[in-house]
Amino acid sequence: MSVTYLKKASKTPDTETATAQKVVTEMLAEIGVRGEGAVRAYAKQLDGWDGEIVLTRDEIDRRAAEVPADVKRDIDFAIAQVRDFALAQARSMQAFSVELHPGVTAGQRVLPVNVAGCYAPAGRYAHIASAYMGVATAKAAGVKTIVACSGPFRGGPMHPYLLYAFDKAGADVIMTLGGVQAIATMAQGLFTGRPADVIVGPGNKFVAEAKRSLFGQVGIDVFAGPSEVAVIADDSADAAIVASDLVGQAEHGHESPAWLFTTSRALAEDVMARMQPLIDALPPTARDAAGAAWRDYGEVILCDTREEVAEVSDRYASEHLEVHARDLEWWLERLTCYGSLFLGEETTVAYGDKASGPNHVLPTKGAARYSGGLSVHKFMKTLTWQRMTREAARDIGEVTARISRLEGMEAHARTADDRLAKYYPGQHFDRGEPVQV
Repeated sequence: MSVTYLKKASKTPDTETATAQKVVTEMLAEIGVRGEGAVRAYAKQLDGWDGEIVLTRDEIDRRAAEVPADVKRDIDFAIAQVRDFALAQARSMQAFSVELHPGVTAGQRVLPVNVAGCYAPAGRYAHIASAYMGVATAKAAGVKTIVACSGPFRGGPMHPYLLYAFDKAGADVIMTLGGVQAIATMAQGLFTGRPADVIVGPGNKFVAEAKRSLFGQVGIDVFAGPSEVAVIADDSADAAIVASDLVGQAEHGHESPAWLFTTSRALAEDVMARMQPLIDALPPTARDAAGAAWRDYGEVILCDTREEVAEVSDRYASEHLEVHARDLEWWLERLTCYGSLFLGEETTVAYGDKASGPNHVLPTKGAARYSGGLSVHKFMKTLTWQRMTREAARDIGEVTARISRLEGMEAHARTADDRLAKYYPGQHFDRGEPVQV
């Protein structure tokens, strides 16, 4: 396999993990002991917020009145796209029952969790789309109670557009809380008395670490890190569009990798030449983020064949993967590891991030090797059930008793023995040799 790095990253997404782990561990411990008091203290210390945590209906309506009608139309359109895709996902999950053996019936129920926590960041950008990505999907899944959190925006209250998106998508409780304190609050049910069963939503490295630390106490969507983008391109690709898309995702943050996998040296060199001018033309906040991301985490990998490109891509398992190449069906069939796939120049990650329909909360840091992104499935439980006739219990009971004794589990075996004795008194069954140790 011939792979050449025309640009190699100097850092990895794990570079800052240890610092985040230490901070998050201390914060979660403090909140675990002091509860709401600690949350309020962190909100004031970290976000400068000492106002009300839980927004009232009157406050939500008052803030919604600040949102222009054209902005509402755009948000409503995007919510409908996300909701309709999620509803289609929900229809793909079905309850069933099947007779596995004469008299043995087993089945599956598909039920939503009772409480979902949905987080949207409030850092350098107003993450409006993150608000409806989580809440609209949970709503489509049928979750009974949806608690939504986002922090103050640039020293003030929650951004009115983000608040409108939370409310319009169907949140039942909305709280002005950001960061680790928001994740801990939803996990413990502080201020609401309703601990979340599942917590979803993107965030910075501290939010991601908080979710990872609390996994088990609550379910989470994905083990998340900084946003990632990879572009697969051959010599048919438009270098200007490829470079634009790489910069478009690098603006997420200083630690957001942007990768190009290509079979064309000429394209790769053209794209690299375009990157810095595109970054320099951005507004200050985006320029700072994208510049650091491309400098420290950007990579360009040149391969001899498209098969090698596909192998490299699957190894990276990027969060977002665009394909700007011939024969898109080949790539769709061949690629196996990605959070979400964008086939052809006509679509782009930004469309998926904002309004096309599939969810933008996706696995990062290689997790796409074993996990997909946020969907109704993350809010649903597949629960199994079974029943059987006494005739079936005879057949299953004999086998169960014998296997249990082969394993050395005598008490298991006797639960089968007791049923056989009750249902078929006086009959002989081969139940294996009783365990003596």
